[in-house]
Amino acid sequence: MDLAVKHEEARVNAGNDAGITVRTLTPEFRQQWDAYVESCPAATFFHLAGWQEVIEKAFGHRTYYLYAERNGRIAGVLPLGHIRSRLFGNALISTPFCVYGGIATEDAAVFAELEVAACALADSLKVDYLEMRNREARHADWPRKDLYVTFRKSIDPDPEKNLLAIPRKQRAMVRKGIKAGLAGEFDSSVDRFYDAYSQSVRALGTPVFSKHYFEVLQRVFGESCDILTITHDGDLVSSVMNFYFRDEVLPYYGGGTPLARGLKGNDFMYWELMRHSCERGLKVFDYGRSKQGTGSWSFKKNWGFEPAPLHYEYYLVKAEGVPDISPMNPKYRLFINAWKRLPLPLTRIIGPVLARNLG
Repeated sequence: MDLAVKHEEARVNAGNDAGITVRTLTPEFRQQWDAYVESCPAATFFHLAGWQEVIEKAFGHRTYYLYAERNGRIAGVLPLGHIRSRLFGNALISTPFCVYGGIATEDAAVFAELEVAACALADSLKVDYLEMRNREARHADWPRKDLYVTFRKSIDPDPEKNLLAIPRKQRAMVRKGIKAGLAGEFDSSVDRFYDAYSQSVRALGTPVFSKHYFEVLQRVFGESCDILTITHDGDLVSSVMNFYFRDEVLPYYGGGTPLARGLKGNDFMYWELMRHSCERGLKVFDYGRSKQGTGSWSFKKNWGFEPAPLHYEYYLVKAEGVPDISPMNPKYRLFINAWKRLPLPLTRIIGPVLARNLG
């Protein structure tokens, strides 16, 4: 079915009075945008207006933050970033560098207006495709990627109940970290975090983001972004950057030094974050996205979290099919294996140049 026809059907079915206007976000409306995001059940941390500044300032990409007004009030939002790369293609994504995105609204007619605006923008920019990173399926007839799942779980106000809820084998790993005398503290600087994170990313054969990116995240999101660092006798073991949204905690970027494996540093780190989070009244632990069947996927399953599919859906413009720039793509294996052997300081120089286009 033609997109315009589907749009008109959505408006009729929703009883729309046509009193909807789609606009582009400007700085003076960021507060209203975020107030809507905080109140909209379909919205996530990755819909916040701060990501516009992060994407533009840390990576230099163009953004198009669209919102729909009904009767002078914001009734839906759609954050979009434009990533153009000779290596990885030309795409309009909601939202690059984020695991969730897409249109956030409770109004079917508003959804239809924002979707048509996004597709029209993708056409005008002549991108390869528009990618919507939805937590809920929206279009059965759009091409999709079923590579990713997310792991979310409610946490109890009582830390001991949360510990006992962890399956026995994984709980034993946490207790080993506790017995090893690991200590956790929250850092005001990204320095130790970046050291641990960049070591882990190099070991995976993946280009590292720039240190500047994490500094921008800290500055933009303030108290909604912190860093928990784990040490042993003063030595760096592991570290994780976390986001906070409503009653949720999202450990988003993390890594460990070679000490982490033997000391069970990552196991202790996530438990320590969970413990702190429940004590401050948070109710949901969002372990984030993983590729199905990977080590990360297994690690989160071992914590008793059940995977829920993510619905990445595509409106194709110039592309003939769904893109595959995943590290699991066999054509990238040679690059990954070579990257693992590069000196760490060199990966910190070259990596950010490549990573800025891996939205």
